Amino acid sequence: MVNKVYLVTPRGFCAGVEMAIKALSWMLKIYDETIYCYHEIVHNKWIVNKFEGHNVVFVEDPSEIPEGAIVMLSAHGTSPNVENRFNEKATLTINSVCPLVTKVHHEAKKYTDQGAQIIYVGHKGHDEALGAIGVSPDNMHLVENIDDVENLNLQGETALLAQTTLAISEWEPIMNHSKKKYPNLSMPRKSDLCYATTNRQSAIVEILNKVNSVLVVGSENSSNTKALVEMVKSNGCDAHRIENVDDLTDLNLNGNIAITAGASAPDHLVFEIIDHLNANDLIEFNHINEEEYFPLPKELRNNVKTISNFLEHLCIHDEYPKKLKVSIMIENGQLLKL
Repeated sequence: MVNKVYLVTPRGFCAGVEMAIKALSWMLKIYDETIYCYHEIVHNKWIVNKFEGHNVVFVEDPSEIPEGAIVMLSAHGTSPNVENRFNEKATLTINSVCPLVTKVHHEAKKYTDQGAQIIYVGHKGHDEALGAIGVSPDNMHLVENIDDVENLNLQGETALLAQTTLAISEWEPIMNHSKKKYPNLSMPRKSDLCYATTNRQSAIVEILNKVNSVLVVGSENSSNTKALVEMVKSNGCDAHRIENVDDLTDLNLNGNIAITAGASAPDHLVFEIIDHLNANDLIEFNHINEEEYFPLPKELRNNVKTISNFLEHLCIHDEYPKKLKVSIMIENGQLLKL
């Protein structure tokens, strides 16, 4: 029997995820053609399935798109070489990379230009890590743990960068060990870890003394979701990653439960799970309010503005036939025809 459910804020969509989803939604409204997206737009099965049902095809290599295709590059970042290959085949390429990932790419280029060897802390095979390493593959060395750092034998200037979605408990031991091994190690003035990732982790830590278990809503390939689970477990509390209500079947939950969500998980899934738990009390736990906002990619903003102005023009000129008149409303990045 579940007694209390603590609904933790912040949870779910971060500014980068919101921007990427809005961008792909706008592309579907603007273009009649199939939209090809490099990698999953964000790491969430529900979102990916929804877009696949609306004329979006997700690909893993530029060879998979036809000549003249319309392409969106995912929020996780794309290596310059891969982006150039898409540009060579596509009529239009929109890059929906999260600005925080772009920051890491810029840092990688800067340190490379300075002649430094770069230790990159990340998860092997993750889309974000692949994109970042691709900025300077000859100068960047992927590490996942302290042993990987110990096995490096770097000479000269060295720098340290990170995948934005790491758990703090993953990042800090590697950072400290790297500083010890390379005393002159260079690092960015501002941490590479995403604000949303760290906010969700610190929020969970604050609630652990009140609960028996934590549910983290998100997909298996979501790095920040797994980081939340690891953060909870590293603090000695029971934690479960779940995709949706169906994943509750095999769990024996009792007492007080906290529920949060990774940065790419839709909030309606959280509330479906809460309804299914049918707890005696639902308590909202607000750790911090996030106000970050990332605008649509520049190329897409120009298209959206042009179309919006055109439709508004149709609305206010009586000489146009009534069948052409539409009223429009922009809400949460969506163009709604009413």
